[in-house]
Amino acid sequence: MTKRFSALAVSAAIVGGLFITSAPAQAAPSAGQSKVSAKAAITCNPSQMRQQIAALKSKAAKLKQLGEPAAARKALNEAAALQKRLDACIKADEDASKPFPG
Repeated sequence: MTKRFSALAVSAAIVGGLFITSAPAQAAPSAGQSKVSAKAAITCNPSQMRQQIAALKSKAAKLKQLGEPAAARKALNEAAALQKRLDACIKADEDASKPFPG
């Protein structure tokens, strides 16, 4: 009787553990689905981004002239990050316009 009870308890624990580990994976959305929805929400305005980059660069030059090298470096880093995003937006627009990118 005790062998049956311990075997039943072990098998129940295994099934319960299997159920617990498999349930969250089925309930969570796949990474590809969330990535697609995030991409669809991004919009780019190249002219506005170029204006922001120019403003940040002039701000950096002004700060450097005033003797604030750390703040100037920060403004230049922000301009570089914005430029990188602008390049990515332009590349995405070019790739999207091609019927078979590659």
